[in-house]
Amino acid sequence: MLSTSFGLDWARYLGSFALVIGLLAGLLWILRRLNSMQRAQHVGDELRLVETISVGHRQKISLVRVGSVQVLIGITPGQFTALGQWEDSELTLETQVAP
Repeated sequence: MLSTSFGLDWARYLGSFALVIGLLAGLLWILRRLNSMQRAQHVGDELRLVETISVGHRQKISLVRVGSVQVLIGITPGQFTALGQWEDSELTLETQVAP
């Protein structure tokens, strides 16, 4: 025959487990809401990273869109250098003329 203290212990364990799972689920829900709110705030941003490639140890080249201008940037640990920039209208003309 099982004692009543054994049943109470299991009830406490299950209650504690349910509380922890509930807290984790609540935290996950809050984090998802915050993430979606941050995305909604950044919808109209004018600065976008288009692509980045690594060209050496700690050296990269990035293509960044700022409004309607694309800027090619060289990145090293100590400096950023603008390598060139193009308007969107120039890019569409070049792609239409190219064979």
